Amino acid sequence: MSEDNILTAHGWVRGRLIHEHGKVVSIEGVPCDPADNDLPYLLPGFIDLHVHGGGGKDIMEGASAFETITKTHVRFGTTSLLATTMTAPSAEISSVLKDVGTFCEQRPKGAARVLGVHLEGPYINPGKLGAQPNFAHTALMAEVEEYLALAPIRVITIAPEIAGHDGLIRELSSRGIRMQIGHTLGSYEEGVAALDAGATSFTHLYNAMSPLHHREPGIVGAALAHAKFAELIPDLLHVHPGAIRVALRSIPCLYCVTDSTAAAGMPDGEYKLGSHTVTKCLGGVRLPDGTLAGSTLTMDQALRNLVKIGLPIAEASQRLSQFPADYLGITERGRLAPGAWADCVRLDRSLTLTAVMVEGEDIDFKNA
Repeated sequence: MSEDNILTAHGWVRGRLIHEHGKVVSIEGVPCDPADNDLPYLLPGFIDLHVHGGGGKDIMEGASAFETITKTHVRFGTTSLLATTMTAPSAEISSVLKDVGTFCEQRPKGAARVLGVHLEGPYINPGKLGAQPNFAHTALMAEVEEYLALAPIRVITIAPEIAGHDGLIRELSSRGIRMQIGHTLGSYEEGVAALDAGATSFTHLYNAMSPLHHREPGIVGAALAHAKFAELIPDLLHVHPGAIRVALRSIPCLYCVTDSTAAAGMPDGEYKLGSHTVTKCLGGVRLPDGTLAGSTLTMDQALRNLVKIGLPIAEASQRLSQFPADYLGITERGRLAPGAWADCVRLDRSLTLTAVMVEGEDIDFKNA
């Protein structure tokens, strides 16, 4: 086995990763600076907490779409992900959650692991739908309980300014569900109150939320001033590089997501996003009125984009692997260390992906 520059929890090591039964057994080697050699990089596998689709398939299509989506994203280095729903009638959401719950129990050969669900809506502000279909409504605990019985919901996006949502944030966060502020017209004060109630992150920071103004800081201001975690889409289309830098300086554990749609990994054309038809062109995905509708971003490109705007490879990796795992409270993914899952990606010196491993399985992504 050839040597790599391995990014461990304690820094770079020049050596070899040994794994058995899907888990890392040891990392053999010596500390190094990758600038002193020309070996490839071996990084923790990417963890994407916001995936709507890929490979021409949408999460809201249900069970028939999941294998295609997970096999598409693993080709780009995503070793685990959250299946992310769209705002829809409750019967449609229930159907999809039931399918996800079953799918989470196993992982098809050659696919990324689904860790659970990110419920993005329907508990959002109808005045800030973004690309979400117009089925938003106030959250009711009885409905949430029904959803929780169907699938492991790890994250819920919620608009905190809607009456009754503060109590829901408090209750669900106390049960370990990550409550994210997003698709919201809330004020700075309402954002801070939501954090105090137990909310822990912000959904696609800057997008679909009240912006920062020096006299009305808005939800963006609440995030920049108070958040430890927030997700951001680094496709350099959703957020200007300068605004990314602001967030990086303000939010210690800012992590990156793709918010990818069925168009990810596919040619230009029309695709489904929930009940919407969206168009992929010029590197983006939009509704007919021009509204950005998710992205075509993949996690390997996210890494390259972060490095392009000035992040060291180690930090870029951390924001695509360790911080998402930390946010979910997962200690066996997002890092390369003895006892962790053998989820890793190898990239050449130009940061082109050359190999992917999920739970010790070498993925034949080039022939997928």
